[in-house]
Amino acid sequence: MLLCFCRKLSQSPFKTSNMVTFGKRLKESQIQEWKGYYMDYKFMKKKVNQFKQQIDTGTQDHTYVLKGFSRILDDQIEKVVLFLLQQQGLLGQRLSSLGEQRNAVSQEEESFKICDLEQGYRQVGQDLLRLLCFLEMNAIGIRKILKKIDKHFGYKFTDYYVKTRSNHPYSQLQQVLKQVDSMVDSINAAVKRLSNSTSFLDFLGKHAFIILEDSPSLEDPVSEEKFHFVSLLLNLVNAFLYMVNTYIVVPTADSYSISLGAAATVCGVVIGSMAVAQLFSSVYFSSWSNRSYLKPLLFSSIVLLAGNILYALAYDMKSIVVLLLGRLLCGLGSARVINMRYISDCVPLKLRMKASAGFVSASALGMACGPALACLFQTHFKICNLTFNEATLPGWFMALAWLVFLLLLLIYFKEPEREIKENVLSPEGRPSSFCTLEENLMAPFLVKCKTKTAYEEESCDEDGPKEDQKPVTSIISAYQLLSPSVKVQLFVYFMLKYAMEILLAESSVITTYYFVWQTSAVAIFLACLGLTVLPVNVIVGHYLSNKFEERKILLASEIMLCIGILLSFHIIVPYSVPQYVASALITFVSAEVLEGVNLSLLSRVMSSRLSRGTFNGGLLSTEAGTLARVIADGTITVSGFLPERWLLNVTLLPSLLICLSSIIATTFTYNYLY
Repeated sequence: MLLCFCRKLSQSPFKTSNMVTFGKRLKESQIQEWKGYYMDYKFMKKKVNQFKQQIDTGTQDHTYVLKGFSRILDDQIEKVVLFLLQQQGLLGQRLSSLGEQRNAVSQEEESFKICDLEQGYRQVGQDLLRLLCFLEMNAIGIRKILKKIDKHFGYKFTDYYVKTRSNHPYSQLQQVLKQVDSMVDSINAAVKRLSNSTSFLDFLGKHAFIILEDSPSLEDPVSEEKFHFVSLLLNLVNAFLYMVNTYIVVPTADSYSISLGAAATVCGVVIGSMAVAQLFSSVYFSSWSNRSYLKPLLFSSIVLLAGNILYALAYDMKSIVVLLLGRLLCGLGSARVINMRYISDCVPLKLRMKASAGFVSASALGMACGPALACLFQTHFKICNLTFNEATLPGWFMALAWLVFLLLLLIYFKEPEREIKENVLSPEGRPSSFCTLEENLMAPFLVKCKTKTAYEEESCDEDGPKEDQKPVTSIISAYQLLSPSVKVQLFVYFMLKYAMEILLAESSVITTYYFVWQTSAVAIFLACLGLTVLPVNVIVGHYLSNKFEERKILLASEIMLCIGILLSFHIIVPYSVPQYVASALITFVSAEVLEGVNLSLLSRVMSSRLSRGTFNGGLLSTEAGTLARVIADGTITVSGFLPERWLLNVTLLPSLLICLSSIIATTFTYNYLY
């Protein structure tokens, strides 16, 4: 609860200079009549140094320090929060009084009374802004003190402090902080209503996994004059086509493998080979995007064009190797990193949330259209000794689509101008300037505050070395920055991607074996699953995310996913279509809900240093998800050596075990998910 308190209240859009220490800024910006209610930052720093000396000299142990400093911090926080509650009550009384006066004023009354009411409401608004400024500075101070003691003592005091106070039933501090959280949530909700922002767009944006810097700039580095809408549209088309390319082969992958002399379960390798290549393409595209957008997009289109041609030619060449090579090339052309990086770098702030939602919607639409298109290719003819049938037409169709897209890129795409500065990256290579609509709309309100407050990046400290603020330069360094809660969320992401890949990749084999479905029936089934993505996000974004904490939705989604997997097992004889369809729907929908919440929580708990550089948090999550797909597809292929009647249960068993493990891990880190 404390960590939630600190993070929520310190999401200010102000930047600050590193030349002035926080203690001096706190003193200069204090509201004089409230001076006695601020946290004593100087005293707290002194106590940190005293405790450090006691530990260094061996006069006290860590247990004494934990308990002693916790009591001191409790007193400081309680002083601040009780004052906030007092002021909240006074503001409530004033608003109630003004409401009564407003109801008493009739249209015939003198205009001066209406002016008095307007002045009264204006004064309440100004006092509320002053209270928010007071709140912000104290929240910053608390976070910095927690960070100092973590740094000096070499272990996570913050984890200990939150764990011992977050959900304790007799914690007076917890009850107080709940009321403060409620106050801040109400203010944030009011800002959203005033700015006409929607929960749906915000929830869709979370699917793009945005890691925000703690101190986004008020100045938008992208002017509307520099913004090129057609280039953005081409990036969204690229995202759409790639998802179509990924899923268009799923309904026919098993029959294509059989026609080339391989087992039906080789479809796992056919589908998964694209994910294998994407493990490497994510890295080099993330690095390449630091220098250009057009060139990597052109390269991606050419590689995808060649890959799909090889995929189609494999039928006439009777070569499973050519088929796999084609899919590997398609994976090497994955430019989703470029798409989101372009949105972050080259779209104005006020349009970025819409652009991010557009990216997620385009991906979801592509996921649904891929299988739907596959069911349209139920034909067979030859042209110049080239076979065109349900197996090869997806390849030829996508090759034509990428050729047209390549020409459109050459004609219409405009390479944006680049400033010579360090790019601050967020997930999958995107800059952390990808701010939410809410943060930028709050700026003009807070900037009017009488006392100018400031917020530094959490990882920056007035006495911290600059090396601690630099982006990581290797996967190993990035892994070392992962806290237990981040590792658990990455594992959850791995789990949901594994479960989804098992469901989708083996659907054609399972439905053919149990229900004798034709390719068209499998394609329609997968298309219907894909079409649930946007409606589910509407429900979650508009309703669930406003009613429940994200960590609660996360745990509930994991449990529902586990139930879906359990219902999928072939235990009842005969295995029926309603059982399979219902269990698949529960599994898929739960995984979709879980993905949005999981990525949102990851963006909060992940170190801000992982929002920059090539080896960023987005790359780690992308690699985790892609690795899950590779292992899932490999599991399907290996299971092909067993009798076909065992395939369903054998592939579902790892999904169930991984899902149960993720639920257990989530419960252990539940208190740190804010």
